[in-house]
Order: sequence, then C-alpha cells, then structure tokens
Amino acid sequence: MTTPEARAALGRAARKRASRASHGAWIPAADRADPVVVLERQAADRVAELLPIRYGRMAASPFAFLRGAAAIMAGDLATQRATGLTVQLCGDAHLLNFGLFASPERSLLFDVTDFDETSPGPFEWDVKRLAASVAVAARDNGHSDTQALRSARAATAAYRTTMRRLAGMGELAVWYEHVDAHELLPVIRAGRDRRRVQATLAHATRRTSLHALGKLTEVVDGRRRIINDPPLLEPASTPDTATVRKLFGDYRSTLAEERRRLLDRYHFVDAARKVVGVGSVGTRCFIVLLEGRDADDPLFLQIKEATRSVIEEHLPHGPYVHPGHRVVAGQRLLQATGDIFLGWMTGPQGRAFYWRQLRDMKGSADVAGLGPDELRFYAELCGNTLARAHARSGDRIAISGYLGRADTFDRAVADFALRYTDQNATDHTALRRAASEGLITVAPGV
Repeated sequence: MTTPEARAALGRAARKRASRASHGAWIPAADRADPVVVLERQAADRVAELLPIRYGRMAASPFAFLRGAAAIMAGDLATQRATGLTVQLCGDAHLLNFGLFASPERSLLFDVTDFDETSPGPFEWDVKRLAASVAVAARDNGHSDTQALRSARAATAAYRTTMRRLAGMGELAVWYEHVDAHELLPVIRAGRDRRRVQATLAHATRRTSLHALGKLTEVVDGRRRIINDPPLLEPASTPDTATVRKLFGDYRSTLAEERRRLLDRYHFVDAARKVVGVGSVGTRCFIVLLEGRDADDPLFLQIKEATRSVIEEHLPHGPYVHPGHRVVAGQRLLQATGDIFLGWMTGPQGRAFYWRQLRDMKGSADVAGLGPDELRFYAELCGNTLARAHARSGDRIAISGYLGRADTFDRAVADFALRYTDQNATDHTALRRAASEGLITVAPGV
C-alpha cells in the first residue's frame, strides 16, 4: 500500500504537469466555440417549447447566465493544463448548487446539492467554476473587483486548508465528515448576518412535502390534484401519466429493500410536468404526489431526465453507462448523506431518468442579497464543503501535496476567476444579442 508520504510526493509531482501559478491564466482558444452555438447544440434534444424559458432565465444577468453555461465553461476548462488528480466532480459547482437539506436522521446539513453534471475529472475544474461563480456574483452585486478577487480567493483558500486538514485524518473520519447547518451560527457575528442565516434555516426546515401540499396542490371535485400553473407547472397528460406510473415501478427496483418497503406504503395520486432550474430547463421533468397514511401524509418525488454530462464531452466518462445511474452514484459519493429515495431507470425512447424527493427541508442562500463580507463567508463555506466532497473520492493526500501550504494556488485561481468573469460577461452579451437579432427566442421573467 502506498504511504501517505509517497501520495503527497505524487501530488507535488503533478506541479510539473500544471504548476499552481499556471491556473491563473485565461486566454480564449483561437477556435473557441460560439457560446450560443454551444447552448443550441445542448438544446437539440430538449423540449423545444421550454427553451425560451431557459434563455430568458440566462439572459437575466451574468450570474444567471453562468448558472446555465456549464457546457461552455467545461469546454473552456478543457483547453487548460490539468493536474491529472482525479475526483468525482460535481461538474457544475457554482454558488447556488450548494445548500441545505435534511439527512435521514432529520439533521439540517449544508452540502453540494446538484449532480446533473457529475463525472470524474481533475479536481481543479470544480474549484475554478466555484471561484468564477463567486467573482461573477460579486460583480453582479456591485462589489469592486478587489472585493470580488478577495471573495474568490477565500473560496479557494478554504478548499486548500480543508483538504490539508482532511489529508491528516483517517478514512472513516473523512467519510463521516459533514457540515451541520446549525453549527454555523456560533461562528457568524451577531446582527444582520446571523438573522439572515437563522431565517434561511427556519425557511428550509418548513420546506417539507406537507408544506408543498398546500403550495402545489388543490382539491378538485373532492380529489387532491397538483395545480395548473403554466408554463412552469402543468398537469401531466394521460399518456405522460401512464409513462410516469410505469417509471415508478421500474424506479422502485433500484432502491434498497427496506426503502422499497417504505415506498410501498404510499400510493400514486397525481403527476405534473415541472420546469426547474436554469441550465436544466428543457429537460423532461415531472413531479409525483404520493399519499401515505392519509391525505395529510404526502410525499412529493421528482423525476428528472439525465443526459450526458458536460464533463463527458471532454473527458472519458466514468464507470456508469446509464446517465441516471451516474447522477445517483455521483450524489451518493459526493454528499455526506443522501436522499433515501434516490433511484434511476430508463424511460420511453431509451431516455434516462432519476428520482429524488422534491422538497426535504431544502434551502439555499440568497446570493444576490449578499454584501462583500457575507459573500466572502459564504464562499469560504462552499470551498470547505467542496473539499470534503472531493476527499471522499479523490486522493486527498495527493491533492493536498499539490496545493501545499502557500497561497500560490489560491491567488492563481482567484486571478482566473476575475478574468473569466469578463469572458462570462462577453458571452452573456452574445446571448442577449442573439435574442435581439431573432436567432433565439427569449421568454422574459418566467
């Protein structure tokens, strides 16, 4: 078995492939693809009538554009030097893909929360996307470039120092590592910051299936039904409902035996098509209302289409051929503890899907409302969390050896983030120009 010293030396040797300072560079490739072409190519197999919603959401701001531009950034990262230190990537590690959710023990945890693009790849791809999202959010919020640079550097420094701490821990200790959301309060100064976090925690705690029952359903002719709120939420057609019922049966077989037994205590009530997120708009997504003991014991599940990861466009794909299996396995590997109803299956026309709970005490930060100090704290929290997620799959000792004690990597990635913020702004302008020229259709404010 390789010793910790040898693993750390392996990490330091990776500096020959990609020096830590080299991560600060950003020069677009001469043959860089047009960003709108990348998005249109990605949209080719999506629900066409929903694409204007996607483009409308992306056009709203540079940060909103970045959220939907994972495919564009993956192509850009693929042109840069890579360390070769592989982890299970989130694949889309921007600020709003971190947040709160409930563990099976009903503790409120903070963790990575989106896994549609998860795939193996060099650890720095996630770190750079996180840092870029920090810088873009800072500029969107009116912070100076100096403040944006400081916040991006805080995220990267937190990643480096947390990875160093985890490198000194045993395997089980690393696996059990998690961020209890309520433990954040003592380290937050009194005043507006703490009140904001307390409000976020309280809001997440209320976001359960029972809460969703009142928000997303109504009683029609004595029967509970999901509301009709087009184009974002629409009752499933009769054929779609039949398909969802079939998917439900196939999905059940991918759960552990005891969870199948739990799911069997619920019965199917209704299904609806739902529009979710920014980058995901246009993929096929449904929500399902199930009922347990009685009408006051609901369970909402989400069925979401899984497609090829944007990471797999540029790197060899991982061990999972089925995209739904890839998403579920990636989430189980990256999160400290997972959704007990995670499952996957193949639907009509060979399309891949995965299932999860729609609402289980989930919540995220209001990034648009964060000042410089608040954004820096949140960036540090996300950097810490990303390091913990990567340490579960990658060689944390080698990564720590690569990063070292100095802040060379932190400063370089922060420089990259600020430079990429300019690129993202240019790409955002290109999308808006394409809309104004009639090349794409944008549905504003949806």
